[in-house]
Amino acid sequence: MGQNDYPIIKHMRGPLFYAKILLFGEYGIIKDSKGLAIPYNSYQGALKKSKNLSETSQKSNLNLQRFYNYLVNLEKQELVSFRLNEFKSDIEEGMYFDSSIPQGYGVGSSGALVASIYDKYADDKITVLENLTRDKLLKLKNIFSLMESFFHGKSSGLDPLNSYLSIPILINSKDNLEATGIPSQKEGKGAVFLLDSEMIGETEPMVTIFMNKMKNEGFRKMLNEDFAKHTDACIDDFLSGNAKSLFGNVKQLSKVVLDNFKPMIPKPFHKIWQKGIDTNDYYLKLCGSGGGGYILGFTEDFDKTKTILKDFKLELVYRF
Repeated sequence: MGQNDYPIIKHMRGPLFYAKILLFGEYGIIKDSKGLAIPYNSYQGALKKSKNLSETSQKSNLNLQRFYNYLVNLEKQELVSFRLNEFKSDIEEGMYFDSSIPQGYGVGSSGALVASIYDKYADDKITVLENLTRDKLLKLKNIFSLMESFFHGKSSGLDPLNSYLSIPILINSKDNLEATGIPSQKEGKGAVFLLDSEMIGETEPMVTIFMNKMKNEGFRKMLNEDFAKHTDACIDDFLSGNAKSLFGNVKQLSKVVLDNFKPMIPKPFHKIWQKGIDTNDYYLKLCGSGGGGYILGFTEDFDKTKTILKDFKLELVYRF
């Protein structure tokens, strides 16, 4: 290697913020039912600075510029204040968000960015080292909700919260969150996995479809009764490590989602989804808002499922 292969630019690098997976609760949490989000360490992002920006980094830098303008107005709400001058000069010096988190995949790409900006520039920030009372968690969630709304219209603030704290979060209802622990992984055959649809999902149109469906009384009834009941049961089973009961409840949830959320499931996956329910080899559910990106899967035999779904890219999330 020649001596010029190592540019002597001093790189600024912020702390890493991870992707997240909403294991249970997609759409339900908009309507105040339970949810469980866990950090996913296979993907992460960090703020960096460079004099020579690649095309991707340049896009990110412009995006940060727009985000800066948005935060200037956000400060007027007095919920949070930022060191905006510092943020602005960092952007001018070539700061960008270097991320391996796929966008439009339901694993929180904008959440990690929001978390990193809050971490670096917020005054009086709440940190993970404090005693995280419910009030502090709620305040953080509200700040993040406002910040992330810049990216997709209306945000619950959960993605950035999960990324920022990097601990599992149990959502009991909109105003009731708690940091939680999940059972440590076992070296069993069962697994939670991600299935790559190899399609980009757009959050906003999916949420619009959902909101339109909510105008239908039958859909609302299904959401409040079947969907919420199975979601809550799945969360209880998962947190208490009751795998046997969990798979029964995930199967019910998978059916409810296939019957009622078809537009959110990419068409090529309708048959594969149904096949899992019919054979009991695996069960699929939405990961995030759907429409593309990842689909979440649960199986009691991951090796067998890998063979059945060999035409698809699967990623292991958690072992039972």
